[in-house]
Amino acid sequence: MIRYSRPPFSAEDYALGWEKIAIQNETAMPKGLSYTDFKSATTGDEENHASLAGHLLIAMPSMFDPNFEQTVIYICAHSEHGAVGLVVNRPTGSVFLKDLLEQLEIPSLHIPKEKQVLIGGPVETERGFVLHSTDYCREDATLKTSDTIGLTATLDILSAIATGEVPKRSLLAIGYSGWGPGQLEEEIQANGWLHCPASDALIFDEDYDSKWQRAIGLLGIDVSQLSSDAGHA
Repeated sequence: MIRYSRPPFSAEDYALGWEKIAIQNETAMPKGLSYTDFKSATTGDEENHASLAGHLLIAMPSMFDPNFEQTVIYICAHSEHGAVGLVVNRPTGSVFLKDLLEQLEIPSLHIPKEKQVLIGGPVETERGFVLHSTDYCREDATLKTSDTIGLTATLDILSAIATGEVPKRSLLAIGYSGWGPGQLEEEIQANGWLHCPASDALIFDEDYDSKWQRAIGLLGIDVSQLSSDAGHA
């Protein structure tokens, strides 16, 4: 079982965060909002930089930072200026999508009551981000992180999710994970992280307790084979 501190927020608090996004700007990252990390990570020379965008970061057993211990992170953007991603295996445990939609006065008849909101990382924890399949894509609001996955942070996508039609797959995360220039590369070199191409099925499934072990399994290794000082992929 993953252990971590749950943020002391309610669905009402998160709803206010989404309302702030709607008031500030109708579009999402990277153009609409002033998220320095997102802007930096999406404005680099990708041809000369080994980008991990569209990959999974998997915390090594030696990762004892409580924000990232046993986490699986989907990297949304990565350049020489930094990287940003969303943790995809840490539910809040106390905030549910249906409650959030109700706070925003969005009808939620098609949303399962048990569908949780995730903790995407320790940065901007009052903000919401939706990782989703690209059957939903707004040119002015969606950051395509791969051919099959996009990132959107507008109220429009919450309304779309509430219909139960598109996007087919989605997860809502509060906050994100960010690294400065060269920081992620240094952490990988220091054996803090494994990485591999992303599996859409693993990202969006809701078996959160086993997701870390299964992500490691994508590399063809077992958790028991790893020690706190093992090498990285």
